[in-house]
Amino acid sequence: TMQSSGHRFRDVEHHPLLAENDNYDSSSSEADMAERVWFIRDGCGMVCAIMTWLLVVYADFVVTFVMLLPSKDFWYSVINGVLFNCLAVLALSSHLRTMLTDPGAVPKGNATKEYMDNLQLKPGEVIYKCPKCCSIKPERAHHCSICKRCIRKMDHHCPWVNNCVGEKNQRFFVLFTMYIALISAHALILCGFQFFSCVRGQWTECSDFSPPVTVILMIFLCLEGFLFLTFTAVMFGTQIHSICNDETEIERLKSEKPTWERRLRWEGMKSVFGGQPSLLWINPFAGFRIRQLLLRAKKGGPEFSV
Repeated sequence: TMQSSGHRFRDVEHHPLLAENDNYDSSSSEADMAERVWFIRDGCGMVCAIMTWLLVVYADFVVTFVMLLPSKDFWYSVINGVLFNCLAVLALSSHLRTMLTDPGAVPKGNATKEYMDNLQLKPGEVIYKCPKCCSIKPERAHHCSICKRCIRKMDHHCPWVNNCVGEKNQRFFVLFTMYIALISAHALILCGFQFFSCVRGQWTECSDFSPPVTVILMIFLCLEGFLFLTFTAVMFGTQIHSICNDETEIERLKSEKPTWERRLRWEGMKSVFGGQPSLLWINPFAGFRIRQLLLRAKKGGPEFSV
């Protein structure tokens, strides 16, 4: 602990405050971050994200080409094909929004005297400084060793979306888990109908593939569907519970006593999903601007974790 400008700092061992001649401009840094596309350069996370897409594409292939197209029931194929592919698009869109949205990162190195003077803190007020990224930590922020940033209301770092789940992208992560659980359940139901149909027809004309290949493809799809349904359904329930209690997973695991005024149930849901309940809550495209994204990509390029 050390004294500076009448304020008390904590967590400052090993990393002194940046000197004034470093010319750090917190406002320009935050504006610069807002103009960049957020992306974490983590090998494990990128592999997991690619695997997620490949597994969804595999499920779509089996559902479409093994089960629906060979079916003699036209409307059964059309309705289930449209429903499954719409859910798949929503799931992958939610995944992209989660991965490419800044989760609420605190600018690196904003622990300067100039920045603290701008905060207009009262004498003796306690300020927390992260010794790892040299930034002033807002309330409920935690440092992520993979993103190498402090993240506001950080819930956890998820390798499957190659990003932290935090204040600004939790909504998209909840939608991702929900839509993956729905397409997993849909795939399992379709597999059940297909097995019944194939057995009843003695495996004649139930698929354009040979019976052994059809069985292998459907078994893998059942295993994938069961595992993803279990995982995402549990994660979805955990996220909704955390939002309704206004408590992140990290805060729950650390048993941190709330120093903030909790938003319970619907207030918590409205703060995460925005506004009154509506179809916009389940729309991962809400607030997305293609033109703005292209301008960001032109101006700043990706915001890599370094």
